[in-house]
Parts: sequence; C-alpha cells; structure tokens
Amino acid sequence: MLARRLIPLGMLGTVLFAAERAPAADPAERPTFPGARVETYKTIGPVSLDIHIFEPAGHQPGDRRPAIVFFFGGGWRSGQPRQFEQQCRYLASRGMVAMTADYRVSSRHNTQVKECVQDAKSALRWVRTHATRLGIDPDRIAAGGGSAGGHLAACTAVIRGFEEPGEPTEVSSAPNALVLFNPAIALAPLEGMRPWNDDRAAALPQRMGTDPVNLSPAHHVRPGLPPTLQFFGTDDPLLEGARYFHQKMEEVGNRSELLTYPGQGHGFFNFGRGDNAMFRETLTAADRFLGSLGYVEGPPRVNEWWTETHAPPR
Repeated sequence: MLARRLIPLGMLGTVLFAAERAPAADPAERPTFPGARVETYKTIGPVSLDIHIFEPAGHQPGDRRPAIVFFFGGGWRSGQPRQFEQQCRYLASRGMVAMTADYRVSSRHNTQVKECVQDAKSALRWVRTHATRLGIDPDRIAAGGGSAGGHLAACTAVIRGFEEPGEPTEVSSAPNALVLFNPAIALAPLEGMRPWNDDRAAALPQRMGTDPVNLSPAHHVRPGLPPTLQFFGTDDPLLEGARYFHQKMEEVGNRSELLTYPGQGHGFFNFGRGDNAMFRETLTAADRFLGSLGYVEGPPRVNEWWTETHAPPR
C-alpha cells in the first residue's frame, strides 16, 4: 500500500522557491575550473551552454570510461555548475569522466522548466554523440544533480518527449544510471497528497511551462528505468515524494535505493556545508553505488582523497 500522507505541495513551493539558496551566477560569467576542460554542448540564439569536463589522469580519447553529468540546483531560477565541482574532481580521481553542465535558468534566460529539461536532455545526448572523441563508454553514462538539478537528471531518464525542437534524436538522451541528491521528484498531487496551500506552489504550472504532471518523474515510473540512488535528509519536505517514487520503482522491478540521513534538511550534501561530513558521507555512498554498476573499481577512497586535496597542512 502507498503511504497515505505525501508532501504537501505548498511545502514543495517553499523548498524550491525559497529554501534552496544556490549561489546566483553573473550572467556574463562563464566559470572555469583549474584542471578541467570546457566545451559548448549547445547554442540557442545568443546563449552558449558549457559543460565542464574533469578527466582521470592519463585519460586518452581511445578510452571507454564511464561518465557522469551533474546538473546544479537553484529552483530552476539560479545556480551554477560549481555546485558539483568537488564531486566531479573525486569521481575523476576514481577513473570516471565527470562533468558539470550549465543550463538555462529563469534569472539569466527568462526560461521555463520545460526548457531546463530540454537542455539537460541535450547535454546527455551531446555526451553520448561525442563519446568516442571524449573517451567515454556510451552505455555507461550516469546523470546526477541536486534539487532542481536532480529533477532534471531524473527527467532525462523518466520523462518522454521535451527534446530540444529541431535536435536530431537518433542518439538517446537517456542516462544509464541516476545519482540524485534531494531531487524534486514529485511535482503534482499523488495519492494522499494534501491540496495546494501556498501561492508559490500554485504558480508551479506557469513556472513549468506545462502541466506539472508532465514533468513529474514520480508520475511516469515504468519498467526498464535505470538504476537510481536518491539521497535525502529526514527533515526535507521533498522526502515523501521521493519515497513514493522509490516504492513505485521497486514495484515495477527497477533498481532503486533511497538513503536517508536523520535530522538533515534540504541541501545537506553540498560541499562547504558545515564540516563537510555529509558531503563526504554521501559521496562515499555514491561511490559504492557506482561501483556496484562497474563504473568504479575497489572500495571508496573519499577520506584518502579528502586528506590529499582538502586537509590543512600540518
């Protein structure tokens, strides 16, 4: 039986439009990351969207490495690729090609969420299209992200349609695995969900650019979706929607893992939050999940990497 009480949609609006405070990016700024390459994966009119590529040591174009593409959070209105820089650096140290992608957001581009989804799908398709040149295995591409970015990653796997108009679709935009950090996974009422009670949530249809159910991964679970890992704090109001999604995934035979962290709220996993204990713990769990899929080898080494790259000198 499904849970009778799921996330109130008013709380969903509060989290996505207020509680998530991802740093805004200067519209003129195109961030760079030492040691990473940057390429443009998509151009729409005057807008160029970059993807930042972190490669393992000694990586060659002829390799067939597993890859992961991250999408930042910020309520689809703000944020920047820097959010997942450190996760990318670690996973590159583990042998993956790790990427963090920009996409259009309302504060910089006056877009709706449906266009954010189009960009995420374009990014996955670009990576798979250029897999040989990038030294990537096209059948081992994961998508990840946090909050609104987690929603976009989930949409690339779950939501049909919403491809960029005019973009060739012969190459799939669907990932082979999902690593989702407190994603907005349920964007419309589900069984037992209380009515709208918040103006920001009531405005969600306009914000989406379509009926929210069309972009709500929890409403579109079906057999054959990729293995999925979700991270949530128990104090995050989006957790109940994630539990619904997790249960539906298991019911239809998909692999799904939902890891919860007592007393933690939205965005608890971010690098720089507190003493970074949750950043390291969630990254270790992500490593184990990716290892179970054959994307990385050997036990996680987050603590060793942390000491090598972030611990203060003695």
